[in-house]
Amino acid sequence: MDCIPGIGFSAPERGGVEESSLRALEFDRLLEHICSFAHSDATRQSVRELRPLAGKEDIERRLGHSAEILLMAQKGEPLRLFSFPDITPLMARVRPEGAVLEGFELAGLIAVLQIIAEILLQTEEREDIPRLREVTASLTGFPNLLGALERSLDSEGGILDTASFALSEIRGRIRRLEGRIRRKLEEMVREESVSVFLQDTFITSRSGRWVIPVRMDSKGQVPGVVHDVSKSGETAFIEPLPVIHLSNELENHMAEQRAEEIRILRSLSAGVREAAEELSVQYRIIVYLDTLSSVARLADSLRMQIPRINESGVTRLVNARHPLLTLSLWKADSGRQVVPLDVEMGGGNTVMVITGSNAGGKTIAIKTIGLLLAMALSGMPVPADSSSDFPLVRSLLIDIGDEQSIESNLSTFSAHVTNIAKILRGADARALVLIDELGTGTDPDEGAALACAVLKELRSSGATVFATTHLTDIKGFVHRTEGMLNASMEFDQDTLTPLYRLRVGEPGQSHALEIARKYGLPVSIIDSAKAMLGGIKGEFDNLIADLNEKRAQYERGLDELRRQREDAEERSKRLEILLAEAEARQKELLAKAYQEASVLVTGIKREMHALLEEARRQEREKSREALKQAGRIQEEVDRKRREFLKEDDGVPSIDELEAGDVVFVRSLGCDAPIVEINLKHNRVKVRAGNMEVEVPAADLRMKKGQKAQAGRESSAERGHTAERGHTEEAAPSRLHLVGLRVDEALSRLEPFLNHASLAGLTEVTIIHGMGTGILLKAVREHLQGHPLVRGFRSGEPQEGGSGVTVAALV
Repeated sequence: MDCIPGIGFSAPERGGVEESSLRALEFDRLLEHICSFAHSDATRQSVRELRPLAGKEDIERRLGHSAEILLMAQKGEPLRLFSFPDITPLMARVRPEGAVLEGFELAGLIAVLQIIAEILLQTEEREDIPRLREVTASLTGFPNLLGALERSLDSEGGILDTASFALSEIRGRIRRLEGRIRRKLEEMVREESVSVFLQDTFITSRSGRWVIPVRMDSKGQVPGVVHDVSKSGETAFIEPLPVIHLSNELENHMAEQRAEEIRILRSLSAGVREAAEELSVQYRIIVYLDTLSSVARLADSLRMQIPRINESGVTRLVNARHPLLTLSLWKADSGRQVVPLDVEMGGGNTVMVITGSNAGGKTIAIKTIGLLLAMALSGMPVPADSSSDFPLVRSLLIDIGDEQSIESNLSTFSAHVTNIAKILRGADARALVLIDELGTGTDPDEGAALACAVLKELRSSGATVFATTHLTDIKGFVHRTEGMLNASMEFDQDTLTPLYRLRVGEPGQSHALEIARKYGLPVSIIDSAKAMLGGIKGEFDNLIADLNEKRAQYERGLDELRRQREDAEERSKRLEILLAEAEARQKELLAKAYQEASVLVTGIKREMHALLEEARRQEREKSREALKQAGRIQEEVDRKRREFLKEDDGVPSIDELEAGDVVFVRSLGCDAPIVEINLKHNRVKVRAGNMEVEVPAADLRMKKGQKAQAGRESSAERGHTAERGHTEEAAPSRLHLVGLRVDEALSRLEPFLNHASLAGLTEVTIIHGMGTGILLKAVREHLQGHPLVRGFRSGEPQEGGSGVTVAALV
């Protein structure tokens, strides 16, 4: 996996994360889940060897490969991989000169060569997967060797007649000779002189010779050679004398066949031997791609994303989910969902201490951080948003779980202290530390003091630390110490149940007494425990409870303010639209008025020309001055008319426009992309909503950012539709979603249903393809219970089958 020669980079260096840390995070369990998607034993071994890498460039390269494999799968074109054997032992066996592989061994190479050819064909012309093309650039597919193997061997390794002309000829003679022998024996068993001595009438073979079954007491009555006796001893299998010479001839042909088959296997093995070195390289590339494809298939099922890797020590998880917990809940089919984890730490803060109730999710929180970090550093997508950021750490130091060991004579506390001592020796600015239940296992006061000293030392080392605890004194120390943060797992005081949400900046409470009451401990014991707990501890818990309640009130207030702000912004947008429409209407009215005035002045000018002609002799100079004045008035009117008609960004030249450009269409009152340009007639076809309209080039202006309103058709659109002599539907009845991501597809599906319903359509067709089935499932979940959808079904074969969903609208 790590060493892929021939693709432009050396073997990546593994990071320093210890195997014990990975086991504590159950990284090996995650890899076993990935193995279930692999297509060969070699790939499964490669998956099990995945480990965090040391170099950022190596990590990002592998993440890039995974991202492009995911992209292909999301476009409905996953890598064309299928089951293939591990050919590494065969390559070692065939290398010595003269070595010959068996037919079934050579047949195993066919699947590998077919995969190489398929991957090469699938990737060589694509422009959207540059990193994968870098990997597959050295693939050749070995077409000559593949052709020879496919021509010579069947799937079980049997040699085909087409392997050579000589073999075909020999086998033809064998078949004809066997036919003669069978016919001769069939004639004999029908002869009365022979049939009376037979145990049965069937013909069979023993030791490669054709025989008939003769009763043991009559074997001397049928001349021939006995080749076998039945287990009961009552039947002798005799080769009659009349067919012995034919059987001898058949054996000669069989020997020739075997010799030709050995020659063919030797020739094929020689071809494999010549290509062995390059074939081994290309085989490792296929194993590498299958490994990443297996990771990508798990990533696709868990909606995992490609994270960012930084060298600044920042840890940022957005909507992070523990992958093993997610898979466990899916398997249990309980309907429960993993509560996402959001956490950020870096810069001046390097230590976070998480507190909260038992079974509240503290340990799962730090395990999620550690496991997703190990996945990201291994070049794997993670179950979190793509905005998640992970530090490039050198070591992952962990103390999680009960490490009590009878064999080592260590108590739980002793084991924890041993681990923490090891962590302190290895902690530096390139380390991430996870400690569960810090300070427990001994006297609370001494444990808290020791825990605070450990946190102080880790803080000074520069390591990033996530720890959990129940000890109150640690919470106070963290609150007072610069560079440290308190965090807590939320708890519902009313139902006494954990909410599994991490809240940074506030310490949590253990709620041990409340939980004990919920699970049946007598009230008298609870009250007695509260009395023994002491006033200071009770006051501290009450203080935290009050703070949590006030925080909840503030959050509710912030939510209300946020809602009000969104409402105000929405109203402001509507007012802006109304104002723009009013201004546009005002311009249109003024332009129309000046246009009418221009026509009126032109008429007056014509009349004055007539008056000038009539009064030429009497008032020549006076009339000419009046004419000039009228001309000036008309010029002023034209100038103002052009001023109001002129758009802010000017009129674009049709020679400068291209298909795909977005322009503002005055007659439509919105921006629209150009579909086609007709230079001959100085007209342009644009797409407005679901319609295509042809308009004069003079009708175009620079784009203004005004979108077409769905479900409405402007008067200009109706006019141009009439000019083309046909009508168009207000809304399409088919929607193509193939190749889209789920979120993008659903964003298109909702307006499509609205427009179809407004247009009065009773049935629509949604084309989503098969792919991995994720898009199909998402579309049908969206349709289920939709207020506009009466029901839906898969398409008929002629409609597209399961790649299509037909929805009936209310």
